[in-house]
Amino acid sequence: MGKKADGKVLAQNKKASHDYFIEDTYEAGLVLTGTEIKSLRNGRANIGDAFATIRNGEIHVHNMHISPFEQGNRNNPTDPTRTRKLLMHKVQISKLLGLSKQDGYSIVPLKVYVRNGYAKLLIGLGKGKKQYDKRDTAAKKDAQRDIARALREKQKIAR
Repeated sequence: MGKKADGKVLAQNKKASHDYFIEDTYEAGLVLTGTEIKSLRNGRANIGDAFATIRNGEIHVHNMHISPFEQGNRNNPTDPTRTRKLLMHKVQISKLLGLSKQDGYSIVPLKVYVRNGYAKLLIGLGKGKKQYDKRDTAAKKDAQRDIARALREKQKIAR
């Protein structure tokens, strides 16, 4: 599947790649109420602690924080971390359900963005990393950074 985010990224879960090996990504629509879309477009969202669950054939995201809109009216939701429903095809949900039931796998929100006027959430199927995996990933990043730095220095000298 592996869809990418084309729209403007409004919130991103940077810790997800640190804590999980992301094996597959899916795009899901967000069901929002009242003035939540206005707050979202202002960049007032946080998905750092968010997670997704599947119940009764529906997928929901929990702990996704969208701050209330300041100029909002009575239609403003009172709970900024309420559970929000995600819109996906039944085939995708059943596939995710089967894969997430395996030991060590979970459904992790990665990015929130707007595409064609609709709020979208990029979710990934992640396998939890062990501590030594995290150290190994950090060492690889450092090595890549050192290589890139050396190449830049070499290009400066060659000029």
